[in-house]
Order: sequence, then C-alpha cells, then structure tokens
Amino acid sequence: MVTPILAIPAKKKKKSSLVLTLSSAGLLVGGGVAAYLLLTQGKPLSRDLPPGVNIIPQDALFTVSLSTNEEQWAKLREYGTKELQTELEQSLVMLSDRFLAGNGYSFQKDIQPWVGEQVTLAVLAPEASKPKSKPVATDGKVSNSQQMVMVLPIKNPVVAKNILSQIKAPQEKNWSDRTYQNIPIKETDLDGGEKFSATVLDSRYLVITDNSQAMEKSIDAYKGKASLVAVPGFADNFPQVAQKNAFAEFYINVPYSAKIASASPNPQLPAQILSQLQNNQGLAGTISLEAEGIKLKGVSWLNPNSSKKLAVENNAGKMQNRIPDDTLAMLSGGNLKRLWADYAIASQGNPLSPISPEQLRAGLKSLTNLDLDRDLLSWMAGEFSVSLIPTVAKPGEKDNFRTALLFLVQTSDRTLAETSFKQLDEVMRSQYQFQIQSTTIAGKPVTNWIAPLGTVTSSHGWLDENVAFLTIGGPIVDKIIAQPNNSLAKTPVFKITVPSEFEKTNGQIFLDIQRTTKYFPLTSLFPNQPTQQKFLDAIRFIGITSEVKDSRSNRYDVFLTMKKVQKTS
Repeated sequence: MVTPILAIPAKKKKKSSLVLTLSSAGLLVGGGVAAYLLLTQGKPLSRDLPPGVNIIPQDALFTVSLSTNEEQWAKLREYGTKELQTELEQSLVMLSDRFLAGNGYSFQKDIQPWVGEQVTLAVLAPEASKPKSKPVATDGKVSNSQQMVMVLPIKNPVVAKNILSQIKAPQEKNWSDRTYQNIPIKETDLDGGEKFSATVLDSRYLVITDNSQAMEKSIDAYKGKASLVAVPGFADNFPQVAQKNAFAEFYINVPYSAKIASASPNPQLPAQILSQLQNNQGLAGTISLEAEGIKLKGVSWLNPNSSKKLAVENNAGKMQNRIPDDTLAMLSGGNLKRLWADYAIASQGNPLSPISPEQLRAGLKSLTNLDLDRDLLSWMAGEFSVSLIPTVAKPGEKDNFRTALLFLVQTSDRTLAETSFKQLDEVMRSQYQFQIQSTTIAGKPVTNWIAPLGTVTSSHGWLDENVAFLTIGGPIVDKIIAQPNNSLAKTPVFKITVPSEFEKTNGQIFLDIQRTTKYFPLTSLFPNQPTQQKFLDAIRFIGITSEVKDSRSNRYDVFLTMKKVQKTS
C-alpha cells in the first residue's frame, strides 16, 4: 500500500502537479549533488526538532511532520475497527490516485529510496493584503488564500538525482526558471492561476510550494529570516515532547490562527475566546504508535508578550487510589477552587461555555440559599475528582439507577465543610421533603438523603480527616467508604492507559469508552456524526495526564488504548 506522505490538500485539477514538481526537482538535485560540501553550511538543528523547521516561515499556522517508514503505517492499520479502517483506506486511495498512482508514480520505487525519515508539511498564513481570507480549512479543502509548503529531506542525493531526473513532465506544461537569493527555482503554471514551485536547498531538502511567495518566504527562512525555529519558545519547548521513532510531530501557531479566525466573515469561535487565545504562543506534540495504542505527548506555552502566569500547582494524582476498580470515567484536578476561578474568567462572554458561572451561582442560591463561592468553593482548595461508577441493586431493591456520580474533594477547612453539609441536609429535609438518615458504614458516619418514595438518592460523609465524598444516584458507598484494595489505580488498564511519566500531576482523565457507551450510546452523544462515532467506537480507553511545567508552559500526555482490527483467516 502506498504511504500517503505526499498528501497535500489540493484544489481540483491539480492531478499532474506532483509529477511536474518532481521532474523539475530531479534537475535541481542533480545540480545540488555537485555542491554536496554545502551540507555543512546550514545552521545545525537539535535532533529533537522536526526536519525542515528552519525552512518553514515563522508565520506558519500549522505544521505536521509524518514518518516515511512503511512499518509505521502498517502498524496504524492494525488499530480500530474494520469500519474505521475502511474509511481510512478510502481516504488513502483517493490521495494515492491524486498524487501518485494516478500519475503512474510509486512511493516505494520513486520516493522511498532517497527520502529521509520524515517529511514536513506546513500551511502558511494568508497574505496581509487579503483581510477577508478564510482561516485554515477543517474539511480538507484549501481556500484560495492558503499557501502550502512541503519539505522532503534528501537522505541520498545521488539516488534522488538518478530517480527524479528521469521523470518527464507532460508536454503541454512549460517550465520557467528563475533565481531568488541565488537559489535556482523551477516553476510551472497550474490550472486556477497558481504557480507550482520547487527547489533544492543545499542538497538536503526538496522544497515544494503551490505559491511563488511561499517559496520566497521559505528561502528567506532558510537564509536566517524568521523561520519556525525563531518562534518564541519553540526550540525550548518542542524537545520536551520529542519521542524516538515518532509517527507524527505537529505544531499550531495559536496567535496567528486566532488572528486569522477573528478576521473571518463567519468566525467559528466567539470574539472573547479568540482574544484570550492571544495569550498563548504555541501548541506542539508528537504521536507514537505503541503496542496497545496511540501515545501523544503535548506541550503548550504562553506568548512572551502575555502578562498571564500559570500557577505551578501539581497536587493531583491520589484520587484514583480511592475509587473502585470498575469506575467508568474519572476526572481529577489539584485545586477545585482555582480551577473554577480560571473557568469563570475564561467563560465570560463565551456562549459556547457548557456552564454559565452566573447561572450556576443564581441557580444554587435559588434552590439551596447557599452561596457557591463562599459556602462551597471556599473550602475546596485541594485535590478533587468526579467519577462515574456503575451500580448493582441489592436483592429486593429497585434498580432505579444504573450509575452513580461520585465527588471527592480534599478540604482546606473541614469545619466550614461540615457547616455547608448541614445546611444542605436542612434544605433537602425542609424544602424537598427528603428524609435525612444517619448511619455508619465500616465504622464511618454516613448521611443519606432518602427521597419521598423511599429511595436513597444521595449520600455524603468523610473518607478520612480531610477528604469528603458526595454520591448521587445508585448506592455505591459500600465500595468507597473503606479504601478499596481493588482501586482503579491498581488495575492493569489504568496503568497502561493513564500516562505516569510526571512525578507530580495537575490533573488526570480516565474514560472506559466501551463500557460507558453501554449506558450512554454514541448515537446519543454524537447524533448524526458517523465519523466521530466510528472513531470513538475504535477506542477502548482514553487516558490524559497534565502538568504545569512552569509559570509559562503546560505539559500533556494522552494515551488511546485502541481496538485491534480482527484479521480474517
């Protein structure tokens, strides 16, 4: 199967552009071999940076480097379900027909012998003279204003010359030669008014663009003017997520992307969110293919001009030891009070926020007469978790709930917390006619809220001196009141799925996709979205761990434990 490393999103009627470019590249490589000693003239780059980043202009909106190793692509095809792989295969066939097989070109024969371990593709920002340009397309189509750059490292210049120089362009196309910054460039006009350009830099890189200005900006970057390496924080942060034999490496220029999005006639995000994104500089990551699934290591960092500072608190990582091993989903963090304060600021003026802070405050006040910030969050400055746990009704009891919600929080003021619980008990008794029942389980006092029909719907109490719990739904107190020997943290699935490379964490997420969807089907979570449903159906578990690295950057590790395609005998 053809490796889709040359899958540059293209406009219609570009079928012959790759062959045209490669044939011209053969001539350029031939000239470059004679100057092989120039290899040492370029500035050395860290091995932890993607190839060709010193050629990508600084204003690139998005870059991705993909492995050219066919074993990696073969491993990718082992993941998922037959339905997902069928969809992936169809996409690869279309890309192959457009750029390779459709032109009589073979990756294994014509590219693999000389190309390096990765190729890099970049989408550049539109020209400033086009203020109405659309942002980066998300549907695979390329807007007229987008400029594409592809960098193919040349591992073997002699082989590249021999292969590429034999590719002939169609007779109806004419080549033009020009020079920029003493670099020879081959160009040809394409349908739609574009000018496809190709050059070879120091016998090391074949550079292909679909725009003359993009080629000039790439040469400028290589000559030392504002390349991706010069982006503030890029060279310092990207090595933090470097992985040996990575399948893919990516970078998103957050402020440029936000600026382009805000200039769109129909922005997809509210102005408030786009403005807040200007505080960020970059999001970068690497993806590797492991035996059990897909591993992503990510890092984000702030814009050097931003006055924002991150609170370096990594106090999470213990709650998974307190919840049962059959937990369906868990979200944990290190400081609920701070998390809510940050969320309240970020959600101001954002209609896409799932919860309006003001509405939640007003609703809680109306229903319970409690002040969210003063009576509850004020004592929740410690680690917390929210978990979804399946329930099984005891013999003789009605199965009113199939799952229960478990909230754990390490309190910073137990006296104030107990006062708040007593206030809640009184509200449930006097306003909603719940029976308040005090009992003891495993030697610990527990308070149950019993609905008028006699069903226990909620319980609260203390696991130790400073960890409070609140359950809503089915009865699960027996599972959690005594710290279970069989906790979620001890399960093989959790150990594989939730990354544990950080000594301290700011938060974790665990989700058992397959079991959770038995209670909440994908069709209800993603109605009329078959692609998302197919993708999630191919995943068994999701694990995420985050760490505040310093006052300017965050680290994230993500692992997707994948299903394996059933091989037919």
